[in-house]
Amino acid sequence: MQIIEKLRYIGFLYPIKKTIFALLIFTLNMATYKKKGYKPKDKKEQEALKMQSTTAEVFNTLDESASKSEQWIEKNSKPLFYGLVVVIALILSFLGYNKFIVEPQEEAASNELAFPRKYFNEAGLASGDDIDSLLQLGLEGADNKYGFLDISTQFSGTKSANIANYYAGVSYLKLKEYEKAIEYLSKFDSDDEILGPTAIGAIGDAFADIDQTEDALDYYEKAANKKNNEFTTPLFLFKAGKLALSLNKFSKAEKLFTQIKENYSTTEIGRNIDKYIYSAKYAQ
Repeated sequence: MQIIEKLRYIGFLYPIKKTIFALLIFTLNMATYKKKGYKPKDKKEQEALKMQSTTAEVFNTLDESASKSEQWIEKNSKPLFYGLVVVIALILSFLGYNKFIVEPQEEAASNELAFPRKYFNEAGLASGDDIDSLLQLGLEGADNKYGFLDISTQFSGTKSANIANYYAGVSYLKLKEYEKAIEYLSKFDSDDEILGPTAIGAIGDAFADIDQTEDALDYYEKAANKKNNEFTTPLFLFKAGKLALSLNKFSKAEKLFTQIKENYSTTEIGRNIDKYIYSAKYAQ
C-alpha cells in the first residue's frame, strides 16, 4: 500500500488508469462487433473495426511474448541464480582485495617512503662529497629501512612505488649514472602539472649527457607538450630549441623559440627569447 500511495503521489497511476479504462472500452466494443449477425453501419465503422482487430492482434502477440519470457525465466532460473551469485562474488572479492590488500600495501609503502626521502632532501642542501653519500643512502636505505630501490620492487604497483621510481631516477641523474636514471624515470608515470613534464624532461637531460641528442630532443618536446603551463612548457621548449640549434636544425629551433614568444612572452625565458629566434632565423 505504501508503494501505491507513493506512485499515486507522483502521478504515476494516472496514465495507468487511463490506459486500463481505454482497454475496457476497447474490449466492450470488440464484444459488440463480434455479436452474431452484426454488420458495420458504414465504411468509417468498417475501418474502425479493422483497426481494433489489428490492435487486438498486437495485444495478443505481446501477451504471448510475455508468457514465453516468463516460461524461459522459469526454465533457466537456476543458471540465472548461479550467474548472479558469481557476479556478486566477483564484486565482493574486488572490494575485499582493495580493502584488505591494496590499502594496507599503500599505507605501508607511504610510511617507508619517508625515510629515503629525508636523505634525498638533505642532499639538496649539502655540498661536495656529502651529496653523493646522501643520495646513495636514499637509494639503498640504511638501518634496516627501505631505500627508493627497495620500495620500487617490494611495493610494486602502489603510488609510493611509482614516486620512488621518480626519486631513484633523479638520484641517479645527479650521480651521473645516466642509464639507470633513464631506466627508473621511464617507470614513473604522472599526470601532475609539474612532476609529469619534469620527469620526462629529466630523461631528456640524461640522453643529452650521454650524447644521444636526437633522443634528448624528442624527450624535451614530449616534456613541453605533456602539460601546458608557464613553468615547464617554456623551459623544455627552450631546451629543445637550443638542442635543435646545436644539431643545425635551424628551422625547427626557430619554430620552438617562436612558440615561447607567442605563448609565454611574460615568462623569464620569454622576455629574452628574441635573440634566439634571430640566431635560428639568420643561421638558415
